[in-house]
Amino acid sequence: MEHWHEGGHTEGFEDAGFRGVDGPLHVTRGSRRNPLHDAFVNAAEEAGYAATADYNGHRQEGFGPADMTIWKGQRWSAANAYLKPAVKHHGVQLIKGALVEKINISNGRAESVTFQRHGQTMTAHAKREIIVAAGAINSPQILQRSGIGPGQVLQAAGVDVIADRQGVGGNLQDHLEVYFQVKCLQPITLNKHLNVFSKGMIGLRWLLSRSGLGASNQFETLGFIRSDKGISYPDIQFHFLPGAIRYDGKGASEGHGFQMHIGPMRSKSRGHVHIRNSDISSAPEIKFNYMSHDDDWIEFRRCIRLGRLIYLTV
Repeated sequence: MEHWHEGGHTEGFEDAGFRGVDGPLHVTRGSRRNPLHDAFVNAAEEAGYAATADYNGHRQEGFGPADMTIWKGQRWSAANAYLKPAVKHHGVQLIKGALVEKINISNGRAESVTFQRHGQTMTAHAKREIIVAAGAINSPQILQRSGIGPGQVLQAAGVDVIADRQGVGGNLQDHLEVYFQVKCLQPITLNKHLNVFSKGMIGLRWLLSRSGLGASNQFETLGFIRSDKGISYPDIQFHFLPGAIRYDGKGASEGHGFQMHIGPMRSKSRGHVHIRNSDISSAPEIKFNYMSHDDDWIEFRRCIRLGRLIYLTV
């Protein structure tokens, strides 16, 4: 899948067999020029954790450079990696502006897809198969509107039940995180670039050369640790940002600061996606049920305690 561009010049990299180098999905790393990235990794080491040159390689556990699906300064999405080349070279037809209504099933076999486009209802017939790849929210909606899903949910929505499958739209999982913001004693953070002039120069450089601060999401250092003894693999994830700004990106802290995002990787809380009716324009019921499992509270408290321990050594 991946084309990893960092193996030839990554210090401490041990085994190229863990990474792909000829796939369509480009994977790179940020410059990590800001000295706070190294300071954060050093602080983690002083707190008793290891550094890792490649958390997607032979050892996930530790702190080190973050991988990004960015190529030549812009996000290299699945559409760039797969869909656009398929449309260009392999005769794939892309129908833009379409909204799938349902899959039509006859005698237990999916035969066609009904969709709406520009106010018209249209149908695409399958010669071999129909692949549902609309994500964690839209895929269960399509299946449920097609009559595949929890019987009681479909009946309440006015949809005929073709296959009573309780798991469709169930087991919805997500993981939360919190972030610590700390005032920086030196004027070296990204906050110095939040003025209008700096933003303009960053944007201009990116437009002209696809380089500079605009070519990165700035989360260029990550960490993975185990929250307690007896855990066989890391269950806590860290993101480090050499700036202090609100999570929605709308406001920055006064002066200079940096922040660490931390949270459990595998929450035990589960939610669901349920259609309310058969209308494709109607929003579904989406419930993540965050923090509904008691263990999530225990794991989050561990996250906060261990995060503070690392920050005390920065």
